[in-house]
Amino acid sequence: MDGRIVRDAEAPTTLDADVLVDGETRMLVAPLHLMLNKPRGLVTTRADEQGRATVYDCFDGADLPWIAPVGRLDRASEGLLLFSNDPAFAAAITAPEHGIEKTYHVQVEGQVDAAVLARLVSGVTIEAEMWRAVRASVLRCGEKNCWLEVVLDEGRNRQIRRMLDVLGFPVLRLIRVAIAGLTLGDLAKSHWRALTATDIAALQLPEFLRSA
Repeated sequence: MDGRIVRDAEAPTTLDADVLVDGETRMLVAPLHLMLNKPRGLVTTRADEQGRATVYDCFDGADLPWIAPVGRLDRASEGLLLFSNDPAFAAAITAPEHGIEKTYHVQVEGQVDAAVLARLVSGVTIEAEMWRAVRASVLRCGEKNCWLEVVLDEGRNRQIRRMLDVLGFPVLRLIRVAIAGLTLGDLAKSHWRALTATDIAALQLPEFLRSA
């Protein structure tokens, strides 16, 4: 690849690179960006050492090129999960310095008041660091639980679950409903679709990637 020998079949490259396989030039695939409504119970990985179902099961029979998840949702979480074959696209969305917001709807045990919401935004100490949400609000409450909307601009491991657990509110369900201006909409659970130019614009990516 551009004078280098690469033995990793999944090594990233750019679309304008010259790639030879067995001495023959091979055409690279076009950029592909997908969104999936991830159901609960699937692991965000290509293959699981414990034999559990993975998000790739949702693409069975689709004859897609290599794609990788853009960020992660843990096994118990649901909702909007992006996939791409373009590492630069993925890095732009997940890079902390870009501050792309992710919106979650979260069902918790107990009654959440304004003081708890303020703590989520002002910060919770976890692993000697301050973890914060950008915004947090109550969507609705029942007798025993509440639904919250929580917005993050970083992607720490199980961030919302761990913050709420520290505050005494175990998470019952967690659904990612938006990344920047791209919303899950009415995409059915376990279904996926390719992103349109409008979708990509809604992701609010750095200028050099908006035409990807």
